[in-house]
Amino acid sequence: MQLSYQPFNLQLKYPFTIAKFSRTYTPLMSVQVHHLGFTGYGEASMVPYMGESHESATSFLQKVRLEQFHYPFNFEEILSYLDSLATGQPAIKAAIDIALHDLSGKISGQACYQMFGADPQKMPETTCTIGIDEIPIVRKKVEEALAAGFRLLKVKLGRDSDKILIDTVREMCDLPLFVDANQGWSNKEMALETLHWLHAQGVLLVEQPLDKNDTHGHAWLKERSPVPIIADEAVQRLADIDSIKHAYHGINIKLMKSAGMHEAFNMIKKARQCGLKILIGCMSETSIATLAAAALAPLCDWADLDGPFLSSNNPYQTPGFKDGRYVLSPAPGLGLQF
Repeated sequence: MQLSYQPFNLQLKYPFTIAKFSRTYTPLMSVQVHHLGFTGYGEASMVPYMGESHESATSFLQKVRLEQFHYPFNFEEILSYLDSLATGQPAIKAAIDIALHDLSGKISGQACYQMFGADPQKMPETTCTIGIDEIPIVRKKVEEALAAGFRLLKVKLGRDSDKILIDTVREMCDLPLFVDANQGWSNKEMALETLHWLHAQGVLLVEQPLDKNDTHGHAWLKERSPVPIIADEAVQRLADIDSIKHAYHGINIKLMKSAGMHEAFNMIKKARQCGLKILIGCMSETSIATLAAAALAPLCDWADLDGPFLSSNNPYQTPGFKDGRYVLSPAPGLGLQF
């Protein structure tokens, strides 16, 4: 197998602002694995707060020797090998994992979702994220989401403007809402009061209300919240689930945190065993990583896969989208279209 890669900056349509930071682009690393005349495509979306960069990804990829592995791929063995090369760095590991799944599907003639036993007819509706912004921009974002056919919105909260933002969205539409506080609330009693208010506004779930290290606070909220509390920053990889499973109603799985599709699938199985609900989400991504997550989405309860809709220079065609849901292609691999 041969490995190739290129750095890329994914430009965002609007500055992406959440509780603790804002950015206008996301550094990506595009990865390709070539074997038997086929090419598998993957990517790493390296959001700054996760600590990865073009430089760290390049350094990691220079260590990787895929020629020792043969088709059909043992993804558990490959992930163990990648973990042995460096701790952390889940996004660039995910890029390799996604590329290998795409490659494997193309060699075997299977769509990636078939490899995981996912039924496209069970695809959940996906949200479109409304980041923290000035009110006129929030209105414009909602208008664009509605025009694109989204039936669910996710609103980023965690600042003093929370109620104003929700009120603004509610002036525009009555769609069901998800909320992501991104650890922005510091007081559990005030958080609970806000959760009750959000429930009255049609909010279906809230991600990471408190600091990710405040497991006791989240357990306290879980017992009292009128809406499900979902772990986001508090859970990245499979090993994290046991330590937080008692404190949340569910988890948010992101391929850029789980080191790819293989471990994400294992996280789905583990979450089901623990009685947890599952939201599958994304970072700022092109169609590559979004299609990888969409292949697993029918196995989950909720989806937040809006990456290609929030960027302005996605090099690939936007995946099929109808009635607020992704439409999975039966083409082998990811079904990526150029």
